[in-house]
Amino acid sequence: MADFSSTLSALTDNSVGALIKDVYGSFSERRAALGLSNPGTVDNIAREVQKEVLLSNFMFTGLRADLTKVFGMSPLFRMSHAFAMGSAGNMPPYNFSAMYGTPKVFMQGNIGSDGGLSAVGNYRWNEALVTKTNAQIMAGGAQGILQIDNDYTGSDFSASIKAFNPYPFDGGLTGIFVGSYLQSVTPSLALGFEAIWQRQALNTRPESTLSYCAKYRGEDWIASAQLQAQGVIAASYWRKLSERVEAGVDMNLQFAPSAAAMMMGGPSREGTATLGAKYDFRASTFRAQVDSAGKVSCLLEKRIAVPISLSFAGEIDQVKQQAKVGLAVSLEIASDDLMEQQEKAEAQGTIPPPF
Repeated sequence: MADFSSTLSALTDNSVGALIKDVYGSFSERRAALGLSNPGTVDNIAREVQKEVLLSNFMFTGLRADLTKVFGMSPLFRMSHAFAMGSAGNMPPYNFSAMYGTPKVFMQGNIGSDGGLSAVGNYRWNEALVTKTNAQIMAGGAQGILQIDNDYTGSDFSASIKAFNPYPFDGGLTGIFVGSYLQSVTPSLALGFEAIWQRQALNTRPESTLSYCAKYRGEDWIASAQLQAQGVIAASYWRKLSERVEAGVDMNLQFAPSAAAMMMGGPSREGTATLGAKYDFRASTFRAQVDSAGKVSCLLEKRIAVPISLSFAGEIDQVKQQAKVGLAVSLEIASDDLMEQQEKAEAQGTIPPPF
């Protein structure tokens, strides 16, 4: 034991070790003096536009009814029954889900009437490190999906390592692996990158790509840009117009090579742009968007009472001359004590989102 301690002291108690320690300490002090904040993750670099204002995560068609029973708030435990009819997506006619959550553990399972099964399990090791797992079994015996994420949130940076369907048991490693890093360099500007390595099978060559991203935060606006592989450029702009009104623009430009373009001496350019707005009222939220492909969409979410909410979605495709409509009713049942706890927590903003 004494020899081991002496070896460690010999490695640290010397001029080189002292110099490295002083340089790192000085760097840490200057870094802390800048007052940098966490910039978020590369996956959510355009979250304010893509996941808050635009309708990509909210749009639905047909009729839908959700019935949720809340059994507890701390820990969180609820069960849900979802019924759908005339849906144009992959939602089955009936879906059952159960959710359990604490500050450290979050679990959710879903099973549909079509045989599809999905499960989510997250564990928070400490305030900075979270491991997330997501497993899905498709309906009809199709190939399943396994995703494992490890997210680290620092004071002024975020790092993530993901694995999609990893399989190291056939004499080699196959799957898709993604690593990303986003660092605040000034109080307003953050720079980062995302690296992807994938190999579909052992008899195929692995492929790797690298993309770069930047995010700038103003007083009441946020702009982001991503330079992805194969000449794809994505940019977004979000602005808070008032206390209850937000607007955003999302653009995607792809330089796709084609046979005709190669004969003419240059790649073809394909792009889309989407403009959207979000209005928050006292008991309702209205979202609307229009894109360069000729689609006009809107979504209205209205809370009639504490346990009941209605959602109406509509979309008109001017180019294809098509229209889609969706109507959903949500009912959340809980005891009077739980409802009072939920109302107080929502008023105080103390309900943590599921991580």
